[in-house]
Amino acid sequence: MDLFAIVLIVAGLCLFETITSIDNAIINAEVLSTMKERARRWFLIWGLLIAVFAIRGLLPWVIVWMSTPALDPVGALTATFSSDPLVIAAIGQSAPTLLIGGGTFLLFLFLHWLFLEEKHFGLRGEEYIASKGVWFFAIVSIILAALVWFALGRHPLMAFGAVVGSTAFFIVHGFRQNAQEAERNLLHGGMSDVSKIFYLEVIDATFSIDGVIGAFAFTLSVPLILIGNGLGAFVVRELTIRNIEKIRTYRFLKNGAMYSIFCLGIIMVLDSFGFTVPNWVSPVITFGVVGFFFFKSTQENTFVSRE
Repeated sequence: MDLFAIVLIVAGLCLFETITSIDNAIINAEVLSTMKERARRWFLIWGLLIAVFAIRGLLPWVIVWMSTPALDPVGALTATFSSDPLVIAAIGQSAPTLLIGGGTFLLFLFLHWLFLEEKHFGLRGEEYIASKGVWFFAIVSIILAALVWFALGRHPLMAFGAVVGSTAFFIVHGFRQNAQEAERNLLHGGMSDVSKIFYLEVIDATFSIDGVIGAFAFTLSVPLILIGNGLGAFVVRELTIRNIEKIRTYRFLKNGAMYSIFCLGIIMVLDSFGFTVPNWVSPVITFGVVGFFFFKSTQENTFVSRE
C-alpha cells in the first residue's frame, strides 16, 4: 500500500468516524452542560482516552480475533504487524465472515434510519418510505434470509457471520433506545456527575460500534483503523466543546452519514462474496456522499437566512 492510499484511507476513516458521531457529540454537549466544571474537564480529557484506546482501539482487535479462529487473542493483537504468510492467510480466510457480518450490521442500521427514525428529508422518496415504516422488519428479514442462503453456497461461517451482524444490530439498537430514555432522566433528574460520566462512556461505546465496523470497509489494517478513528474521535471532542450549535444547523449531515453507511455496507457484502473493490472506493464514496449533503445543508441555510 503506497503513501497516498494510506493518507486517503486515514482521511476517509476520520471523516466517517466524525460524521457518524455527530449525534454522539450532541448528546455529550447536552449532558455536559448540566455538569460541574471539574466533571466536564475530567470527561473531555480522560473520556477521550477511554474512547480512543479502550473502545476504538481494542474493539477492532476483538473483532479480528473473534472472526479468525486460527488466531489466539495475542496473535490477533500482533497479526496486523506480522509479515508471516500463515498469519496473513488466516486473516484472509476469515475476512469474508467479518465483512458479511459488518455489512449486514450497516445495512440494517441504514434501513432502520430510513424507515423508522425521525429525520430531515433530504432526497425525494424518503418521506414516502418513512410512511411505510411497518415494512422495516419484513425487509430486513428477507435481506438476512437472502444473505444466509447465498453465503451457505460459499461457506457456512459466512452465513453465521450474517446472522451475527443482524444480532449485533438489534443488541446495539436496544442499548441506544435505553440510552435515549436515560438521557431524558439525566437532563431533567437529579443524578450525580459521576453517573452522567458513566452514561456518556456507555453511549460513546454504542456509537463507536458503527464507526469501527464501518472502518473495515476501508481497510483490514487495524493500525490504520486506530489512527483514522482516533483522529475522528478527537474531532468529535472539539465539536462537543466549540461548534456543536453550528453543526446542528447543517440539517442533512446525518443523512450523509447514513447514506455513507449504506454504501459501505454494500461494499463489505460485495467484498465478502469475492468481488474486488479497490481500497480507494470507500473513502472516495464517503467524501462524495458527505460532501453532497454538506452542500445541500449549506444551500438550505442560505435559503433560510435570505427569508
